[in-house]
Amino acid sequence: MRRTALLASAALLTGLLPLLSAGAATADEPAPVPVDRFEGEVPFANPPAGGLFTWGGDADDPPALALTTRTDAPEGTEVLTGTYDISGYGGFTHDFAFDQPAHDWSAHKGIRFWWDGQNNAKKVAFEIKDGGANGEASELWTTSFTDDFTGWKQIEIPFTDFTYRTDYQPVGGIDQVLGLTQMWGYALTLPVGVKGRFAMDDVELYGKADQSLRASVTTDSAVHPVKEGATATVKLSVATTGAAPIDEPVTVAYESAGGTAEPGKDYTPVKGEITFPAGTTSGTTRTIQVPTLRDKSAEPAETIPLKLTVTGAKAPAETPQIVIDAHGLPYLDPKLPVKKRVADLVSRMSLEEKAGQMTQAERGALTAQGDIATYDLGSLLSGGGSTPTPNTPEAWAKMIDAFQLRAQATRFQIPLIYGVDAVHGHNNLTGATIMPHNIGIGATRDPQLAERTGSVTAAEVRATGIPWDFAPCLCVTRDERWGRSYESFGEDPALVESMETMIQGLQGAANGKDLKDDDKVLATAKHFVGDGGTEYGSSTTGSYTIDQGVTKVTRQQLEAVHLAPYQTAVDRGIGSVMPSYSSLDILGDGQGPVKMHARADMINGVLKDRMGFDGFVISDWAAIDQIPGDYASDVRTSINAGLDMIMVPYAYKDFRTTLVDEVRAGRVSEARVNDAVSRILTQKFKLGLFEKPYADTSGAAQIGSAGHRAVAREAAAKSQVLLKNAAGVLPLKKSQKVYVAGSNADDLGNQTGGWTITWQGASGKHTDGTTILQGMRNAGGDVTYSKDASAPTSGYDVGVVVVGETPYAEGVGDVGNGNDLTLTPADQAAVDKVCAAMKCAVLIVSGRPQLIGDRLGEIDALVASWLPGTEGDGVADVLYGKRAFTGRLPVTWPKSETQLPINVGDASYDPQFPYGWGLTTLTKVPGGGEATLKALTLLARTADRTGSARLGRAAVTEARLLVQQSTGSTITPALAKPFAEADHLLLTAHYTQALTKLLEAYRAR
Repeated sequence: MRRTALLASAALLTGLLPLLSAGAATADEPAPVPVDRFEGEVPFANPPAGGLFTWGGDADDPPALALTTRTDAPEGTEVLTGTYDISGYGGFTHDFAFDQPAHDWSAHKGIRFWWDGQNNAKKVAFEIKDGGANGEASELWTTSFTDDFTGWKQIEIPFTDFTYRTDYQPVGGIDQVLGLTQMWGYALTLPVGVKGRFAMDDVELYGKADQSLRASVTTDSAVHPVKEGATATVKLSVATTGAAPIDEPVTVAYESAGGTAEPGKDYTPVKGEITFPAGTTSGTTRTIQVPTLRDKSAEPAETIPLKLTVTGAKAPAETPQIVIDAHGLPYLDPKLPVKKRVADLVSRMSLEEKAGQMTQAERGALTAQGDIATYDLGSLLSGGGSTPTPNTPEAWAKMIDAFQLRAQATRFQIPLIYGVDAVHGHNNLTGATIMPHNIGIGATRDPQLAERTGSVTAAEVRATGIPWDFAPCLCVTRDERWGRSYESFGEDPALVESMETMIQGLQGAANGKDLKDDDKVLATAKHFVGDGGTEYGSSTTGSYTIDQGVTKVTRQQLEAVHLAPYQTAVDRGIGSVMPSYSSLDILGDGQGPVKMHARADMINGVLKDRMGFDGFVISDWAAIDQIPGDYASDVRTSINAGLDMIMVPYAYKDFRTTLVDEVRAGRVSEARVNDAVSRILTQKFKLGLFEKPYADTSGAAQIGSAGHRAVAREAAAKSQVLLKNAAGVLPLKKSQKVYVAGSNADDLGNQTGGWTITWQGASGKHTDGTTILQGMRNAGGDVTYSKDASAPTSGYDVGVVVVGETPYAEGVGDVGNGNDLTLTPADQAAVDKVCAAMKCAVLIVSGRPQLIGDRLGEIDALVASWLPGTEGDGVADVLYGKRAFTGRLPVTWPKSETQLPINVGDASYDPQFPYGWGLTTLTKVPGGGEATLKALTLLARTADRTGSARLGRAAVTEARLLVQQSTGSTITPALAKPFAEADHLLLTAHYTQALTKLLEAYRAR
């Protein structure tokens, strides 16, 4: 997340005091105090050193800064200049050195500076840091100014304009009072989406502070829902810097005025004044009561603003509103069928309210929380890494409840549906149970376990107040160069379909009857359709090479490979579907590549009409912006294509306005809007949000619990694929002296991968869990660890080298975008050194196969560990024989990058290890060769004839173990091709055909 805001050193400030501006200063008003002159006195330096530094969302976002001599400088000869072209977020900070005292700004009215206006009408955020131990452990306070002028202008910002940042705080909040006695600096966030330049000069403190800077009046809430006929109570409190008593009286005049409720009919008007006398202690509270009146009418919600006029202190940021709850209307009756409730509610809504329901904003992008009601927003989300501070279950629930409270101020009190990418557990939440990524779940070949992982994820997500999960990904990964490979269950659509039991784990029964339960969430099938089949080099997104590119397929390939899992998802009752960023090029249809968000033939025609999907379609993050044309065209094209809700993280105001305009112009039909809103409301009713909009935290104690981690541990163990095991090196014995090395042996961040706490994930410890090394120690192993294998290697029975990838997500991980499929030089050196000195097992912790062929001869045992999540104990369980190795390759393991893409069923197929390969331990492998295979073929025929899946699976499993056991050190194409095809046939319940293929593979060994 962005780093923000700090300031010049105390020594520098003292040195500048003689240079105080000569501007007018009366005896009652202190002279301005310089903060930054930009004459070269402050270096460009990063924390903990003091100085100016830049930051941004990616490598292209930080601005370029310079100190430039200009004849028109408002002060001195030099000014701070910069250029920028920001797609995510970016800006710069002046950070105050940590080992020097903070500044005291409390004597001043505000901060001001000169800005060279470009008249681009863009807002520039200005932020200051207050209190705490240093600039990285302080509170962030923010405001903004608009660059709507040309040339130099002095921008004055009273400290009363700053508000506490609710979207991001580096700490949990110290007192949420702007104290001004310990200030650590400032930062500016520059405009997004415009290529620009800026110049700034002479930052200084100005004016005299008054009590309103040290005292403020707050309300207990901005919204006070109350049942008709009840009395609303609004609490007013006075708070002061440092909790000191107030020096002067503070008065609050109040009056109920305006709103949609009618005084005398809906409520008894109130008017009066409350005084907090001088000497009143900070935190003192008074109450105002507003009685509401009961009548016999069924009505939507009505509002009663309580106007407050504060003297002697800073007033509340918002006028508190009493809301008389909607009552007596059919849609509020939980006894009515959902269909009738939806129809009643839609019939009452305005076009603007409908458009709001179709809008989803990123929670951190809200200009103000009141926008939820102002724009009738239907949904908020947390993108990857968008978390409350502190990142705890309690803070998540409190944050989302605060958002839901805002929705109660709307006319029909339609609750929000809050969404999050919980793609392998509640992965944004520190301390949650993190499952293996989907590629590892596919390796388990255990549908029941996949369902249980979904159940754990749903329980932990819902316990923090979130009813909607953007998972599971049903992509069929066809090229390991894709940075999202690990989000897929595998390369075979049959394998993906078999793992869709996870949907039941997330949602419960296919008819949606369990969605209202406190341990279930709405699931999302993504990304429709063909995201796993994009062609290398086809992406046009930044530096991506394959992600968000073009999938070129025949109609038959589209149906067989990419569409098949979605029919299964629809049959399982999936509640929402997310289209892909990618384009689809169906060969022979004459359309060429078309962005999936614009393909009405696929969304309306195939998904909704042919497959019968009755949930709602949610766009991906700002994905409609990639549709060719202007913004209005993007909106109407996507809605007319069948999208029901649009994820517009930052553009929620523009989207809602544009959609309304498009409907009124007749370019989007109101029938299409009604259909979209009906689909969204149907899921909200099924989730029970109208009856229980707030978080049910009764299951919060189970987040990260031993029971949940046991499921993740089992999944980690079953995901381990034993590719080679010469001389039975594995399982290890506790009596053996084991030398452990490698970059991923003791790195929790690397083994959890991307989409963990933050979007891209990170190396190191960022949540709670057990590394593979610690798991081996917990298992009782006699273990010595040397990450780089620099410790002496003599005297050990066996080595375990854990190597692989560091975290990434989406196209950032594309091969060719700073990534490849080769081990790092350090990992290669560790493998070479350990395997030359002793028998060795190499574990590859990665989201996709790594090219290991050149070292395969020196490696005795090779394990594909994938990204096992937080439970390294599960990996240790199979290493030490507590569990057998049972995992099987969910994707083909290539010999070289030139083979890619390579998949089961290819006409030419010569992999290092075929799809479905996976040796076992602790299991007696049958002998008897071809005679046994023929006998197993008879069992398979019986299974096909009687429909006995249990018998069929057992026969094929025995046969594949026999073939693997009898295979030498080289896997030939003649063996690999039928072996892989047998695994596909097993998944599609063609047991006799699978045995035939295995017999072919056996004869080819």
